[in-house]
Amino acid sequence: MRSLFLSLFLLSTYWSIAQVAGTDYKLYDSRLKKETTVEAIAAGIGSGEVLVFGEQHDDSIGHLMEQKVLEALYARQGAEVMLAMEMFHRDVQYIVDEYLAGLISEKNFIKEARAWDSYKTDYRPSVEFAKEKQLQVIAANAPSRYTNMVTRKGLSSLNALSKEVKDRYIAPLPVDTVTGVYYDKFLEAMGGHTTPGMNLFQSQNFWDATMSWSIAEALKKKKKGVVLMFNGRFHSDNHLGLVRRLELDYKKKVTTISSFAAADFASPDWSKYVAQGDYILITAGHPEQE
Repeated sequence: MRSLFLSLFLLSTYWSIAQVAGTDYKLYDSRLKKETTVEAIAAGIGSGEVLVFGEQHDDSIGHLMEQKVLEALYARQGAEVMLAMEMFHRDVQYIVDEYLAGLISEKNFIKEARAWDSYKTDYRPSVEFAKEKQLQVIAANAPSRYTNMVTRKGLSSLNALSKEVKDRYIAPLPVDTVTGVYYDKFLEAMGGHTTPGMNLFQSQNFWDATMSWSIAEALKKKKKGVVLMFNGRFHSDNHLGLVRRLELDYKKKVTTISSFAAADFASPDWSKYVAQGDYILITAGHPEQE
């Protein structure tokens, strides 16, 4: 009986990740102007490069596709693959490492690494795959207390932090505040409004800067490494945000996937989406609210 239950569990797990191209998702190559595959994306990523998966946080199909991309990269690059995640902060890196090494329980890991509420359904499969294959997982984000500090007091407030915090947990100072297209896009997302003194936009830039720095530091230590980054797509769409910083500040070659549920999934107008990423992944999930 126990064997039967185990078989049924494994079968249900298999079907939960067996998404079908054309039915559950569609994947488009913006440069070649045609639909493509996860395997083709992985084949185009070389040593020292970064593949950024910009997700819609509440899209369950998109999260399953993140795992597929990770598996496809591993199939080609093996142990050179590193998984970077917005969902974990730099100050819990040692806890992430302890869990991957099998030193602490998953219960303690989830609690003490401050995993997102959706961790078990959205990110656990990818982390468990990394654990099984002994891949590095990079806790890429700035601790939220410092992002909040910038929101309240501005970027200059970071100067008051200790040397240890500056060296270990946040991007090198000063953090440049990007203007132009990214600022316009940010204002649009905020409904045309932002906080006095631009503090909220400054915290967005601080967020991007720390995540891009985390990736660059990992590649500095692992020259032939390949980084797959999971983040909300606002941070990477249109090659802005953390992607722009990786390209300009750290001279990294970056490929982007913009993933989201699309209202026109049945018959997509790809021309509406191609500027958002090198690859566009649309799913049959629930579209984001405008």
